[in-house]
Amino acid sequence: MITEQQIPQVLDHAVYDRQGSKIGDVKHVFLDDATGRPEWLCVKTGMFGTKEAFVPTGSAEFVTDHVEVGFDKDFIKHAPHVDVDDRGHLSAAEEEQLYRYYGIDWSGQATAAETTGTAGAAGTAGAMGAAGTAPTEESLRRQRLRERERAAAGSDDTAMTRSEERLRVSKETRESGRARLRKYVVTEQQEVTVPVSHEEVRLEREPITEENREAAMSGPEISEAEHEVILHEERPVVSKETVPVERVRAAKETVTEEETVGGEVRREEIQIEEEDTGRSGRKRRGR
Repeated sequence: MITEQQIPQVLDHAVYDRQGSKIGDVKHVFLDDATGRPEWLCVKTGMFGTKEAFVPTGSAEFVTDHVEVGFDKDFIKHAPHVDVDDRGHLSAAEEEQLYRYYGIDWSGQATAAETTGTAGAAGTAGAMGAAGTAPTEESLRRQRLRERERAAAGSDDTAMTRSEERLRVSKETRESGRARLRKYVVTEQQEVTVPVSHEEVRLEREPITEENREAAMSGPEISEAEHEVILHEERPVVSKETVPVERVRAAKETVTEEETVGGEVRREEIQIEEEDTGRSGRKRRGR
C-alpha cells in the first residue's frame, strides 16, 4: 500500500506487475478527498507514454526504486478508460467502474468518490500512527489484510487470496580495490666471459744453412748485442648502455563467478477449520 509519505518517491518511477514485467511510469497520484489518503496511481503506458492506466494503491508497494503492483500487465492495460475533469477529479461513476474492474468493494465509497490528481495536496496525518509515528511494515500488512477481508465480506466471492514474499536480487557495481604500475631500479651482479689474447716471447733456433750463412757472418765474430721485442695483450673494457627490453601495461579483465545470497521471506498459509455437532473440531492445513 502506498502511503502519503511515499508519494514523492513513487512519482516518475517505474511500475512492475507481479510477474516482474514493466508496465510504465507513475505520473500522478490521486487522493481521497475525505481522508487524504492515496487511492489511485496514474501510470503512463505505451511505447511513448501516451496511454494512461489507473491502478489502486492498495495493491501497490514501493520497493527500493520502483513500484510493484499485485495485478498482471495485460489486466491493468485493459482497465476502463476514465477522464479527469478540469479540477483534476474523477467522477463517482468512473471511480465505481474502476473499483468494480479491480474487484474492490464499492460500498461506502460513494461519498468520497472524487479524488484529486495532485500529489502536493496530500497531508501527513493519514499515514501516521495513533502516537504520531510512522507505521511499521507489519502494521501496514495487517491494514492491507483487513481491507482485503472487508472487500471479500461485501462480495459473493468465497475465495481467499494467499500471498507470499519473494526475493528480488539486483546487482550493483562498487569499487573493490585499486592496482597501479610502479617502476623501481634493482642492482644485480652480472658476469660475462670474454676471450682475450696476449703475446709471449719464445726462442726460435735455426741451423746455419747455405741460405742464411751470409746473414750469420755479417757481424763481428764475438760481441755483445741486444734486440728488443714488444709484446701486446688484450684486456676487457667494460661499459654500459641502456636499451629498452619490453613494454608493460595494466589491463583489466572481468571474471564472472557465482555467489549465493539469501534472506528471510514470509508467506501466508490458509487453514480450513471444520466444526460438526457431536464431534470435535477438525483442522486441515493447506497451502
